[in-house]
Amino acid sequence: MAVVWLSTRELIPLYGVYALLFTDHGVGGAELSMLFALWSVTAFVAEIPSGTLADVVSRRLLLAASSLLCAVAFATWLVWPSTAGFATGFVVWGVAGALQSGTFEALVYDALDERGAADRYAAVSGWAQAGSMAGVLVATAAAGPLHALGGYPVVGWVSVAVAAANAALAVAFPSTTRARRPVAVRSLDRVFGAGVRQIARRRGVRRRVLLTAALGAFLVYDEYFPVVAHEHGAPTAQVPLLVALTVVGQMIGAGTAGWTAYATPRTAAAALVAAAVLLATGALLGGYAGFALLGAGYGIVHNAWIVAEARLQDVIDGDSRATVASVTGFGTEMLSVGVYATFAAGSVAVSTTVLVALLAAPLPATALLAARRPTRG
Repeated sequence: MAVVWLSTRELIPLYGVYALLFTDHGVGGAELSMLFALWSVTAFVAEIPSGTLADVVSRRLLLAASSLLCAVAFATWLVWPSTAGFATGFVVWGVAGALQSGTFEALVYDALDERGAADRYAAVSGWAQAGSMAGVLVATAAAGPLHALGGYPVVGWVSVAVAAANAALAVAFPSTTRARRPVAVRSLDRVFGAGVRQIARRRGVRRRVLLTAALGAFLVYDEYFPVVAHEHGAPTAQVPLLVALTVVGQMIGAGTAGWTAYATPRTAAAALVAAAVLLATGALLGGYAGFALLGAGYGIVHNAWIVAEARLQDVIDGDSRATVASVTGFGTEMLSVGVYATFAAGSVAVSTTVLVALLAAPLPATALLAARRPTRG
């Protein structure tokens, strides 16, 4: 069920053309950057409160609300195609993303744990992530034909319909004992405080939060892979094929998380060191061979992130699971901003290709965190 929900959520063709929708309606480069910034700020502000909310109310309903808010955001863009309308849609979409972040992971883990299958979480999460990326590829491929059929309205309303259908799937998730407890006995402040105390006072939880957040930040490098391809002289028509190799690597890495979850911490650390070598070599080499190496390295990082997130779930106690997961997501966003800033500052001195190679260097340091064996409970 988790695999189907997350896969279906990504079958939204509007993802591939929404920037074109904005520019075709008069949004300039500066305004577009402001819209993206508004989206990010909204997600930042809502990330942790939404996680605490997910520890208090029904997680299934929050996931359904997240999908419905996505539908509202897309519909807003269609019926109000202006800078103000696009900004409103981005705020709604930012809240939708925050409601899903942490909530989905906590719901799936608790459902598996109550059925004595918590050890299957890494495998389920991996397949869900792989399905999500497959959904993005299908949606991106569908955007062109749908636009040719009826322009942005067809692409947009199909996206609204997909998001609404995804809300119905969220309600169909299996219930958990936690979800059936009376809400009145819970307190947002108490749950939030319990989550923060776990991170602050328990070294095992804190280490896993840091590791998961750091690995998540490394996954923003794919934003720069098309630029790397161009810098190596690849024609525009070839760039999607080269980038597709990295997506395939991610899918393989995600799909095999259920197996690698049983690897020793030292093996996991060694894999991250190998990923750093593959990423740096692939970026500098370029071409199909180089991007195959990039895909392999990126797949290892994605795999390690899923496993780290699963091990984080293992060491969380009490009723603050989604809160801790959302704090982790907030940490990933903050570190990602640092990555973007580093690329922005470094680009005045060296090429993006060199920056990707150089920024693979912190991975071995992250491997030191992965080499520590976690304690449960």
